[in-house]
Amino acid sequence: MSSPTFAVTIMAAGKGTRLKSKRPKVLHEIGGKPLLLHVIAAAKQVVQAGDIYVIVGHEAARVKAAVSTEATHFVLQAEQRGTGHALQEVKAFFTASAITPPDHLLVLSGDVPLIRPETIAAIRDFHLSEGASMTILTATPSDPTGYGRIFRRSPESSEVVAIVEQKDLKPDQRSIREINSGIYAFRTASLFEQLDSLTANNAQGELYLTDVAKLLVKAGERVVAIEANGGVDEVLGANTIAEIMHLDAAMRLDTARRLMAQGVTIFRPETCIIDADVTVAADTVIEPFVQLLGKTAVGADCRIRSYSVIQDSTIGEGVTIRNGCILDHAHIANGAILGPYAHLRPESYIGESAHVGNFVETKTVRLGKGSKANHLTYLGDAVIGTGTNIGAGVITCNYDGVNKHQTTIGDNVFVGSDSALVAPVVLGNGSLIAAGSVVTQDVPEDALAIARGRQETKPGWASSRRERLRKS
Repeated sequence: MSSPTFAVTIMAAGKGTRLKSKRPKVLHEIGGKPLLLHVIAAAKQVVQAGDIYVIVGHEAARVKAAVSTEATHFVLQAEQRGTGHALQEVKAFFTASAITPPDHLLVLSGDVPLIRPETIAAIRDFHLSEGASMTILTATPSDPTGYGRIFRRSPESSEVVAIVEQKDLKPDQRSIREINSGIYAFRTASLFEQLDSLTANNAQGELYLTDVAKLLVKAGERVVAIEANGGVDEVLGANTIAEIMHLDAAMRLDTARRLMAQGVTIFRPETCIIDADVTVAADTVIEPFVQLLGKTAVGADCRIRSYSVIQDSTIGEGVTIRNGCILDHAHIANGAILGPYAHLRPESYIGESAHVGNFVETKTVRLGKGSKANHLTYLGDAVIGTGTNIGAGVITCNYDGVNKHQTTIGDNVFVGSDSALVAPVVLGNGSLIAAGSVVTQDVPEDALAIARGRQETKPGWASSRRERLRKS
């Protein structure tokens, strides 16, 4: 017999009114990316991307644009009339698309970002082993207020007789603490058979997916529950900004713990902001108040000192990043030294053992192996060879008000302090630029370029001036 087929549908149509935000709820971020992307990432470890169906509604185009590279199918719930209505739209989508529905359907919430692939797989496997028509993932928080409650046939039984939403609880039912997480597995045929029987006879005037449990029980089908073993946070949604920040803190602490378990030293991890997709190799040291964002990758044996902010950058091995550096889409080769207070903007490629020092800014630049720009310098649209020294206060004048132009500096060049290199210009290998020069023409290899006013010295002039001033 062939294995039963599974697909995942993710509810992401809601507005999130309690957030008081114009942004769709599922696009609020924790761990550096939208809530919905975390859920999709977990689902993709259990089913193929082509078996994931995202239900969109509020600002559907914006949500689709944000996750289009990660999801295959989108189901439009143009009018949000409840979770049961959302699954009615899924049923209609399969019919309209002539797609054969899977044997079983896993239902996830787009605002439950800490759900683990292991938990999704566990509910799938429990659902199959119990031969259930519906399986509910539950949790038991210290305060269940706001969540639907699970009513089991008996305390010891896995069978469920009903799910009752918070607003529909009777006073004597509010002491029940086991909650519905909003995550389910269904036998698809059983679910689709009951969807048209849902009614909006409740406090919200909506079609509740939870009412399917009662309908299935009435039909003599098996409804069961399994409690999540990854902690309550794993299944909690985010209905307010404060709750989103709680989940963000939990995810970041988990990320820090995972990195430390892999050999990374993180001083004061509670002060660091490390996004979920960041990778750091063993024996790297991260000091307090560091931010590692986006898809940053840090190699082994690095030291990242306090107050540095690194976004979507690649850091080689043995790199030292001193205090207060800002990196954005930069690439740093092995053994380089940055900072303090260096600013590396996009397309900055810093070569092996190169130095980028105090208050140096780079953009669209390649700095060769062993080259140095240690002080108060701007390098933009430049290609710089190996072993070159860029003096303090040097500027590549790359913009003429309309277009950007490139500066090319060869190997073993010495550019004196406070020089302005007016692009496009080429400095040949081994050339030397005198301090304070404004270079507007190419400089041949091994040449000296002096582009400044000639100094004139008048002996005794200063003392004569002082004498004249005293007599006047």
